[in-house]
Amino acid sequence: MPNPLYDALFAPHRGNPASFLIGDDGKILTYDDFLRRTSRMAHALTGAGVRPGDRIAVQAPKTVQGVVLYAATIQIGAVYLPLNTAYTTTEVDYFITDATPALLVCATASLSALAPLAANVGAAVLTLDADNTGTLTDATQGQPDSFATVPRAADDLAALLYTSGTTGRSKGAMLTHNNLLSNAQALVDLWQITAADRLIHALPVFHTHGLFVALNTALLAGASVRFMARFDPDAIIADLPKSTLMMGVPTFYTRLLDDPRLTRDTCAKMRLFISGSAPLLPETHAAFADRIGQMILERYGMTETNMITSNPYDGPRIAGTVGLPLPGVAVRLTDARDGIGMVEVRGPNVFRGYWNMPDKTAEDLRPDGWFITGDLGRIDPQGYLEIVGRNKDLIISGGYNIYPKEIEDALNACPGVLESAVFGVPDADMGEAVMAVVVMQPGQVFDAAAIATGIGTTLARFKLPRQIATVDDLPRNGMGKVQKNVLRAEWNPL
Repeated sequence: MPNPLYDALFAPHRGNPASFLIGDDGKILTYDDFLRRTSRMAHALTGAGVRPGDRIAVQAPKTVQGVVLYAATIQIGAVYLPLNTAYTTTEVDYFITDATPALLVCATASLSALAPLAANVGAAVLTLDADNTGTLTDATQGQPDSFATVPRAADDLAALLYTSGTTGRSKGAMLTHNNLLSNAQALVDLWQITAADRLIHALPVFHTHGLFVALNTALLAGASVRFMARFDPDAIIADLPKSTLMMGVPTFYTRLLDDPRLTRDTCAKMRLFISGSAPLLPETHAAFADRIGQMILERYGMTETNMITSNPYDGPRIAGTVGLPLPGVAVRLTDARDGIGMVEVRGPNVFRGYWNMPDKTAEDLRPDGWFITGDLGRIDPQGYLEIVGRNKDLIISGGYNIYPKEIEDALNACPGVLESAVFGVPDADMGEAVMAVVVMQPGQVFDAAAIATGIGTTLARFKLPRQIATVDDLPRNGMGKVQKNVLRAEWNPL
């Protein structure tokens, strides 16, 4: 039996001398060298006790060795579980307890805090640092550079990615080999990615966009990747003349537009700029097209589904829309009013369900395979999907999903706070910014700095409110529900 994802993305590159990853230090890792490193890593992982179907949780800096770890996880038939590097120990504790990984890979600086959490579930711990060193790398030394790939079925799990829920409890989306492979194949064909491409990769690799959309498509096509540890405008501007393709979030493009070095000449070889993970403002579309002479291609996806729709490569790219369904993927609107309805999707890209949450899976995934996204949209006469809002109170800031309930729980636990409301407000740079208002208990003094410090110990930095204000009462409707639309209108900074 084959290993679908490994056989398609990785195995064909054995012996391939072409450049794969080009790091910030200028070092080039060829495809063949990458595959040899992957095999050595596979031996190290099995030596650490990881078996087929086991989860490998990873909270480590973005490195070339981390990509090797991803490939080796697939080769040994295990399940890759990336975690945001900004998550606090409290947050990581939940993921480890829920997923019960066989191995946790973390930065050396986090070892003392995370090792006890891993011990609670019997997981081994190895380290990986920003310079590619650590006990994980040490474990690969002297290992054979070939490994007998572990067979897996198309519907076996390849990855487990957590996505926050409005209740504050994160959900583990179970993604199969076929989910990931079918989506990569569709995107490579749609965006015409080939071995001649050079991709600027400045995205994090702990979510779908940077890990699967960017890396899986490059691997499938045999493209080279300028692998940047983080978004760095100077590095991107320097690499644009040598590259052909870039994937980013709206914040990347707004910040690049602020740089006068972004010109048509700089981008002369660039054939495609892609944006996702958050809505791109029409003003950004227009400004970029005016500056560069080409429109950014916007697409739409979710952790549970990978990519769902995309504006076309050759056809018209319509600002404010996320394009047409990918080949083999169906999109429909249900409970529509005035043309706006709930977006549902069905296809080989749709996940298998939520880890340890059969009730939530049954709630969001219909028996006939249609997944209820929670987004509200409309479809124009040309078939292009426009996302007009979210049924849930999701905030997307700089490409990160942020759910208010989790922040509200932390705020409400602060001394003196009676209740709170968290909502997103438009932000020209980040797409949306997190805003919080609190009602203080009678006789208590409002101290925004103290509250921010209090919640900062349990929440990742990207979830922290840009501003915390106080109000006498929260606006409510006749049913007692907080009217966040009223708050957004009152606190809209634009």
